[in-house]
Amino acid sequence: MESVELKVEMVGIHEKRLRKCLSKLRGIEKVEVDAYSQKVIVTGCVHRNKLLKAIRRGGLKADFWSSQNELLTAYASASYGSLRFNNNFNFNLF
Repeated sequence: MESVELKVEMVGIHEKRLRKCLSKLRGIEKVEVDAYSQKVIVTGCVHRNKLLKAIRRGGLKADFWSSQNELLTAYASASYGSLRFNNNFNFNLF
C-alpha cells in the first residue's frame, strides 16, 4: 500500500468533485483532504500518475506535493495571521 500526496486547488465544492474523480479508480483505500493547505493524501494500491490524470480529467488543477509547498503554506499562515491593516489612508493627488 502506498500513500501519495497531491496539491489540488480547492475552492468551494471542489472536494465533492475530487472524491467523485477518485471513486472511479480501483485500489483506493482512503482519501484525506485538507482544504486549508490544499493537500490531498490518497492511500491505496494505485499508480501516482493515474491519480494525477484522473484528477486533471475532472477539471481540477493538481500536482504532486513537494517540500516547497509545505514551506509556502507555513509562511502564508505565519505572515497573514499577524497582518494588521491601517484604515487611515491619505491620498494627495494634487
